[in-house]
Amino acid sequence: MIGYVTLGVSDMEKAKAFYCDLLSDFGATVQFDGGRIAMIGKSMAEPMISVCIPYNEEAPSAGNGTMVALPAESKEQVDKLYQKAIELGATSEGEPGQRIPDMFYGAYFRDPDGNKLVFFVFG
Repeated sequence: MIGYVTLGVSDMEKAKAFYCDLLSDFGATVQFDGGRIAMIGKSMAEPMISVCIPYNEEAPSAGNGTMVALPAESKEQVDKLYQKAIELGATSEGEPGQRIPDMFYGAYFRDPDGNKLVFFVFG
């Protein structure tokens, strides 16, 4: 079970704006803001995305093979959210499409700090 996933960022205000806008369709808002770290989601009792300035104050970096997977309700929602991410400044890592026949549909992107995410739906 996931409580939250933390992504290192270089600009907290930009990251909070990106994720709050991108995930607004899910009802996500900043649930906690501790200055160098903020948690974004629907409630503190549900899984969230946390954005933070790295503790060691070094530049944030995306791990190779590290990815956050965000479930959608339909293929159409995957398409819509992917397009929204691109419009908000994300870069494509794989346009929406069927990845595993009849099982997994996904769209991959990197946020403005290079963190890799996917919107997906099973079935």
